[in-house]
Amino acid sequence: MDLDFPLILVTAVFITGAVWLVDVVWWAPFRAKRDGVDSHDTEPSQPAVVEYSKSFFPVLFVVLVLRSFLYEPFQIPSGSMLPTLKIGDFILVNKFNYGLRLPVLGTKVFSVGDPQRGDVMVFKFPGNHKINYIKRVVGLPGDTISYRNKQLRVNGDLMSLKLIAQLPPGSPRFQLLQEQLGDVNHRIYINLMPGGRSGEWVVPQGHYFVMGDNRDNSNDSRFWGTVPDKLVVGEAVSVWMHWNKFWSLPSFAHVGSID
Repeated sequence: MDLDFPLILVTAVFITGAVWLVDVVWWAPFRAKRDGVDSHDTEPSQPAVVEYSKSFFPVLFVVLVLRSFLYEPFQIPSGSMLPTLKIGDFILVNKFNYGLRLPVLGTKVFSVGDPQRGDVMVFKFPGNHKINYIKRVVGLPGDTISYRNKQLRVNGDLMSLKLIAQLPPGSPRFQLLQEQLGDVNHRIYINLMPGGRSGEWVVPQGHYFVMGDNRDNSNDSRFWGTVPDKLVVGEAVSVWMHWNKFWSLPSFAHVGSID
């Protein structure tokens, strides 16, 4: 079962805050009057629900503000962004770069900036808004994207590729390439076997065309379409830990910014 953590967090903040407010306005004065004490004095005891609400509300509220408007951690679940991101990488997503959005609803209330070509972006999967995806922004609103013979063109311009290695060296099955995508220089994997999804797409206004860096092993806009702006979560900016398996030790060998 998919848990909607943002919804759970917002609900918890609302409930604990409401209990605290109701206690201050009604319950505490009622108890003071009933027990014949000054309502401004510290009460020797309070109902458990009030004590827990007063304890948890400040913490939950701070967590809500941080993960909703500033930064949120995610873990990479698949190899679609290899070689840039590995399975088990823990990344930090900057949510402020793309504007302030309401928790759960995702409605932008204050514009700071928009996704740029080459950004590594986290978004809610259009087919299931409870699932977060991470891909690289290839096409901006109004762009024409073409992908044929494993070559990417944006508005008719071929994105340059530089061969780094053929892997494995003895009997290569794929290539490691350096791709220039707008102002961003990053690495991608291409399978040497012929085939793969090809086509041409026009990006609608208010949408983004995204692809994985592991081009032949990525479920992306070539298959299910573009990403509406309302589903954008934030920009992946850094890797802060790698922990592939629960029983293994975490690694900090490739901590750093994401290209």
